[in-house]
Amino acid sequence: MAQKVVTLYTDDLTGEESTEIDTYTLLVNGAGVEIDLTPDSHDKLMEALSPFLHADGARRVRAPGTGRTRAARGQSSGPADGRDTATIRAWAKDNGFEVNDRGRVPAPVIEAYEKAH
Repeated sequence: MAQKVVTLYTDDLTGEESTEIDTYTLLVNGAGVEIDLTPDSHDKLMEALSPFLHADGARRVRAPGTGRTRAARGQSSGPADGRDTATIRAWAKDNGFEVNDRGRVPAPVIEAYEKAH
């Protein structure tokens, strides 16, 4: 039996499917979210945040773990990054990926899981 896995990229703001989706991390008061946006939605977000980001007293800081994800930078990831590997393995098996029950989850599987969620 052959299986075909289709990954759809969806803008979290508009629900629009697109091939031009990027993931952005937002951190406010120590709590963060990742949001997948098309360039148009990202422009809207940046326009809305602009007055706060460019305020006279605003200071630029970089929080650990923000910005591009490790998978997006082409680096492998392991359990130390807080991912639930059991959930990823179950999702992978349900979606036609071959993964071992133990050991490292391959980076392409993790990347496909992240894109699907």
